[in-house]
Amino acid sequence: MNQIQDTRLARMRAAFEAKLAPTELVLDDDSAAHAGHAGAASGGGHYNVRIVSLQFEGLKLVTRHRLVYDSVHDMMHKEIHALAITALAPSEV
Repeated sequence: MNQIQDTRLARMRAAFEAKLAPTELVLDDDSAAHAGHAGAASGGGHYNVRIVSLQFEGLKLVTRHRLVYDSVHDMMHKEIHALAITALAPSEV
């Protein structure tokens, strides 16, 4: 992993922590598996996130995903090409 990817992951992690106060956060860079993909050509990475947050309690999946995307909205479509999300409430873990 290069310095740009490390910095991007750190910024994503900080955004999730600031906005969603997760009790669990696992963030993986899956960009290498998508080398040569059109989205990768523009510099946008592919990421997987598993996030457990009290803020998700009682919310529908689409609302949870919106909260996750909103956390990194400034990075979407530029630095993040794809984001696979697993968003759980603590009661679901």
